[in-house]
Amino acid sequence: MTPVFIGSEIYRGSSYGAAHPLHIPRVSTVMDLVRALDWLGPEQYRASPRAKPAALTGFHTPAYINALEKAEATQAVDEGAFARHALGTTANPVFPEMFRRPATGAGGVVLAAELVADGGVVHVPGGGTHHAMADRANGFCYLNDPVLCLLALRRLGLTRIAYIDIDAHHADGVEAALGGADDMLLVSIHEENRWPYTGKLDDTGGGRSYNLPVPRGFNDTEMAHVLHRLILPLLAQFDPQAVVLQSGSDAILEDPLSRLALSNNAHAEVALALRDASPRLIALGGGGYNPWSVARCWTRVWGVLNGQEVSGELPTPAQAILQNLTWNRRGPAWQVQPHWIATLNDPPRPGPMRPELTDSVDYLRKRAGLPRAVHLAQVSARA
Repeated sequence: MTPVFIGSEIYRGSSYGAAHPLHIPRVSTVMDLVRALDWLGPEQYRASPRAKPAALTGFHTPAYINALEKAEATQAVDEGAFARHALGTTANPVFPEMFRRPATGAGGVVLAAELVADGGVVHVPGGGTHHAMADRANGFCYLNDPVLCLLALRRLGLTRIAYIDIDAHHADGVEAALGGADDMLLVSIHEENRWPYTGKLDDTGGGRSYNLPVPRGFNDTEMAHVLHRLILPLLAQFDPQAVVLQSGSDAILEDPLSRLALSNNAHAEVALALRDASPRLIALGGGGYNPWSVARCWTRVWGVLNGQEVSGELPTPAQAILQNLTWNRRGPAWQVQPHWIATLNDPPRPGPMRPELTDSVDYLRKRAGLPRAVHLAQVSARA
């Protein structure tokens, strides 16, 4: 199947509010960039449907869905919905599309599952809201579309489904929902001592859940080690019929909500490797709070999955899209960098392989019954 891109115009102009990290445009910029680059061939684009409440209650409680719909309709939250469902908080504010926008993301991932029934690749940058719980909003996430995607794949009759999450924040909602499922492999790579402060190294989630908290400054060299020494061996052992990748871009150096140091080259490498690890791949978005880095990252993910890459300067129409982005953050650390406009490709960000990280990878390999990893330093010494 030719790769499919699922998007929606609901993301254009939709915002959580001027003071919220998700006031920035994200999916709409990705849609504009892939079109400016001529990376959407005939029949590759699908408009995301909006999931109906009955479909959402396959995971979420009816009371929660009713409260979310009511909050959007009235643009207000009563004390009961605030206390029980965490609606109307600073993290999960009331805004005009607070039901329709996440329901569109949920509809997109369910459509993606249907499209890969016979194999293929689908990119849904509007998906990836991995923090929502069954009965409440959590961490900017009103609906848990990764869970809904995994459940949709299960309904297709698949019995080995893998979920790989490289967002800077732990996939707590996914683990809470499916961490104990025998037919699921869940792997979350996230910053240690970062909200939501779950996903410790020894947390199994009750089943095939592997959590790898990584230290500040996590770099491209270390991500390559994690990919080749942990993620891919786990997938080879599990032999998944489908893989869902949550490719949050908040692990990239310039993101304000983490202290990790990846380039978007790491995301592209992970996406390509996972494409080859299963007959079905669904790539979601996720976190990302710098409008340039998130748009460039997810555009690259789509490009590599679609057999497209641009290593030099972007054509003028694509540069114009990036040039016109704005961000209300202040300070020299957040000044727009020239490569944010000129190219999709971040400069590589290699770095040291820290022993605490290789030890953590070895610990998880041992838990999974994989052979003890050979460290990169040992490989170099033998070369």
